[in-house]
Amino acid sequence: MRLPAFQRVPAPVLPLLEALKDDPELYVRRSVANHLGDIAKDHPAIAFALGARWTEEVADDDSPRGEARRWLVRHAVRLPAKQGVRAALRLRKAAAIRR
Repeated sequence: MRLPAFQRVPAPVLPLLEALKDDPELYVRRSVANHLGDIAKDHPAIAFALGARWTEEVADDDSPRGEARRWLVRHAVRLPAKQGVRAALRLRKAAAIRR
């Protein structure tokens, strides 16, 4: 269920997402990703900037934490990427799985 107040102004929830982005539980990280994806629907610049920063923070981190963070970002921007939004496509590429 979307909350209209946070839909209009997502700033109050950003510190919460920041605090939970590396939570050890997958369901929490998935929730953060889904929330970031919801923010991207109404405020794409905010969501893409946050996703880019989170990706840059783990750019050289091949640990499970880095992989989990990159997965979170890819998951968050999957819808705009499917719609062909260039910023989302660049972000998914930057957060690609490393082999």
